[in-house]
Amino acid sequence: MSLIDNINKAFDHRIRLGIMSILMVNDHADFKMLKEMLGATDGNLASHTKALEKEDYIKVEKQFIGRKPNTRYSATPLGKAAFTKHINALEKLIRK
Repeated sequence: MSLIDNINKAFDHRIRLGIMSILMVNDHADFKMLKEMLGATDGNLASHTKALEKEDYIKVEKQFIGRKPNTRYSATPLGKAAFTKHINALEKLIRK
């Protein structure tokens, strides 16, 4: 088994890594929060959340708060497990 076998390509971009990091320590985060914390553009953030949603690593909930639309994200159990495995693989690689 190679040192990089458990490194997950879904988390290879800094924005996706940031999204998952935020969602691992928070129950959820909305689009605005992720955008501000990561310094991402609307389009960039949207494409990366869509990629993580496609892998079933995050759950997307759309709602209205008052009259304003709000999109909220949370990590799925599958996403949490995959991200933990990814971080453990990175730590193992760094220690070698």
